Amino acid sequence: MRRTGRRDTAPELALRRELHRRGLRYLVDATPPGTNRRRRADLVFRGSRVAVFVDGCFWHSCPVHVHRPRANAAWWRVKLGSITARDRDTDARLTEAGWHVVRVWEHEGPVAAADRVHGVVHARRPAAGRNAVRSRAAG
Repeated sequence: MRRTGRRDTAPELALRRELHRRGLRYLVDATPPGTNRRRRADLVFRGSRVAVFVDGCFWHSCPVHVHRPRANAAWWRVKLGSITARDRDTDARLTEAGWHVVRVWEHEGPVAAADRVHGVVHARRPAAGRNAVRSRAAG
């Protein structure tokens, strides 16, 4: 478990490349301002207050690819259950603080995931930010 990386996983890098290609800029492995410093999002869009988590299918108990180890099953059930409970708690805390949480599974394609994230970020972008982008593009 120590070797399991916290950031820069292949699915996360693919999503970041696609979002960057679309012109979106973000913070990587950051704590959304105004929230618990121990809860870090994979991508943070400060202006639109969107926090993106790229969840691994095994560690976060993906409903499509759920796999329960047979060896030491009771321990793994508690371990994976606690991770899922922490995810739900993180979602609730961020929502209370005014953030929109987007969860992306590692098995999702980067283009489809980027479509979802881009749509949410664009919809939540402050009005002044949207007008500034339009005026620069027009000029």
